[in-house]
Amino acid sequence: MYAEEDFSYRGQRKNRILLRELLTYHGYEVIEATDGQEGIKAAGEQMPALILMDLQMPVMDGFDAINILKNAPETKDIKIIAVTSFAMKGDRERALAAGADDYIAKPIDIKQMSEMVKRYIA
Repeated sequence: MYAEEDFSYRGQRKNRILLRELLTYHGYEVIEATDGQEGIKAAGEQMPALILMDLQMPVMDGFDAINILKNAPETKDIKIIAVTSFAMKGDRERALAAGADDYIAKPIDIKQMSEMVKRYIA
């Protein structure tokens, strides 16, 4: 599952399309959400093997969404990779403290992302 804001003018839609294409090319089924709250709902309903969670989203940011997912009994074991294009000092540590299993900054290195996804879904 991939949760990311849907603001075309900021290039986020392009990022979501790129990641969706990359994941489907490698044979993964992709469920999309456009904000943290929608991502939590989709995760609870679909129980994905892995969540790629953007940290900067409307309604509820990725930090809060990760924290909620990792503290809910039904979703606590889902692996989550935090993804951000606004890599600020301390974001990695903050994402991991919220419960993310890993962290990757945009622009996405396709090889690195592919290897990371394989590692968590294997």
